[in-house]
Amino acid sequence: MTPLEKYYNKFKEDHRLTTRHGIVEFTVSMKHIHDCIDLVRRNQKEPADFQNSEIKILDVGAGTGRYSVALSREGFDVTAVELVEHNLEILRGKHENVKSWQGDARNLHFLTEETFDITLLFGPMYHLHSDEDRLSALNEAKRVTKKGGFILVAYLMNEYAVLGYCFREGKIKEVLQKGTLTQDFHTITNINDDLYCYTRLEDIERLNEKAGLKRRKIFAPDGPADYMRRELNALDEESFKHFIDYQLAVCERPELLGASSHTVDVLEK
Repeated sequence: MTPLEKYYNKFKEDHRLTTRHGIVEFTVSMKHIHDCIDLVRRNQKEPADFQNSEIKILDVGAGTGRYSVALSREGFDVTAVELVEHNLEILRGKHENVKSWQGDARNLHFLTEETFDITLLFGPMYHLHSDEDRLSALNEAKRVTKKGGFILVAYLMNEYAVLGYCFREGKIKEVLQKGTLTQDFHTITNINDDLYCYTRLEDIERLNEKAGLKRRKIFAPDGPADYMRRELNALDEESFKHFIDYQLAVCERPELLGASSHTVDVLEK
């Protein structure tokens, strides 16, 4: 069993996305997924009887199906790909109308090119460390996405790791002694030891250029929510709704992107 499989056999992804900081991430991400769906419809000049089922969505790194199931319940034609068998079993156990495959984001040979209107990569980039592996995932997503379709790619952000782990958890001296930060505080990932890989905006832009993909927009689905778990949990329902509205309003502001725990890059093929 790989370290990734061992981790996700214990990690409860369904629970994370139903916590308050997870709800912020899910709500903002779904809003932007629907924005892309609306653009696909507009580009296709849909007739009056156009059905949701005619929109094909691929969820690569689907986990236990939080996004796949929600989109399927809205009537979209959803296919999920997940590497970890444990996660896939949970997804399939929900008995939803989601087609599913066990597979690696870097090799989607079982999927036909230019099949999907929307492709989600909401997990693979967290665990792919090299530009070569990340480009393989981007190129496979590009291959299976229709021309004029959209690819939404999630990354874990470098400053979130530095602020959250190095300083909030008091690990800065230990990390510097290990040599896993550059002089300008960019994380250095050890492929053999580190499960996660953290990214800066310039890293994302470099990958997009190599993949030949054009950015439509980039947004922070959770912003400061992950830093504020205790504070969010203490809010009453009305105040929490205002926080979600705040994040929806500011999620594309460039000065806030880098310090979010996640960033989602929206690419147009």
